[in-house]
Amino acid sequence: MTMMQVDLQRVGQWTEERVFRVDAERLRAYAAAINDVYPRHARGEQASPIFAVVPIGELLSPAVDGLIPIEDRRWGVHGAQDMFFYRPIAPGMVLRTKAAPIGVHPKRSGASVVIKTVTRDGHHELVNEQYVTLFIRRPTGSEGAGDQAPDHILPVRAKAAARMASGADVIDADQTYRYAEASGDDNKIHLDSDFARSVGLPGIIVHGMCTMAFASRVVIASACTDDPLRLRRLAARFARPVFPGQAITTHIWDLGERAGRRVYGFETVNPDGKAVIQDGRAEVAS
Repeated sequence: MTMMQVDLQRVGQWTEERVFRVDAERLRAYAAAINDVYPRHARGEQASPIFAVVPIGELLSPAVDGLIPIEDRRWGVHGAQDMFFYRPIAPGMVLRTKAAPIGVHPKRSGASVVIKTVTRDGHHELVNEQYVTLFIRRPTGSEGAGDQAPDHILPVRAKAAARMASGADVIDADQTYRYAEASGDDNKIHLDSDFARSVGLPGIIVHGMCTMAFASRVVIASACTDDPLRLRRLAARFARPVFPGQAITTHIWDLGERAGRRVYGFETVNPDGKAVIQDGRAEVAS
C-alpha cells in the first residue's frame, strides 16, 4: 500500500474567516434532522448545542488542503469532537469562523489530524471553540507534529460506579439523508452504500455528529435539567460505526464538581453492548 504523504508545514496555518448567517429555518431543519423536540430548538428560536458544528463544516476541507492529499481523504472518518460553548447561537447572528490543523499524529493504522476551529459573533465575542479529530485510514511515513486535542478520557473507575441516568433511541432509516441536508455534511459514506463499501465500510454509516446529537439530548435532559444553555462543553470519541435503523443507549456518570462546573462522563452503546461513543464528557454550569 502506498504511503500517505503529509506536509507538516501546513500545521498551525489558519484558514481565512468564513461568514455564516444564522436563520430560524436552518435551526428548525437541524432540530428535525436530529429528532430534537426541545421547544425552542424545534421552533428555530435557539440552536441545539450540536448545531455549532454546521458553521464550521465548510472549513474542514480547506483546513487540510495541502496537508493531506485529496486522494487519501476518502479514507477519512470522524474520530472525535470536543466542543466548548461560550454563547448560544440564535437567529439573526452573523458568525465568523476560522480553522487550522494544529496536530498530526501517526498511528499504526493511519494518522489522526486535529483541527481547531474558533467561532465569533458580529461583535467579535467568542461563541464556541471546537476540536475536530479526523482519522485517515492510510499509513504514513511522516513523523508527528503539533498539539493533541484536549483530554476527555472517561476513567475506567468511573464506569464502575452507579449510572446517574440512561436514555435509549433508535436511528431512523432515513436519518443520514435528513442529517446531510440539514447539516451540509454530504460525505458519501453516509449516503451511498456502494461508495461506503469501496472505502472499507460495511455500508452507509450515521454521521458521528448525528450520533453525538442523540447522546447530547440524554445529557441535556438529565445533567442540565432540560436546559441546553447550561451546557459548557461536550466531547466524544467515535469508537464504532452506527447504522440506520440501529438502536443506541447512552449511559451517564456523575464525575463531580470541578472548577465551578459539574462534570459528567457518558458512553453510547449499540444493541450488542459495544461502545459507539467512548470517552464522552459533559461540563455543565452549576
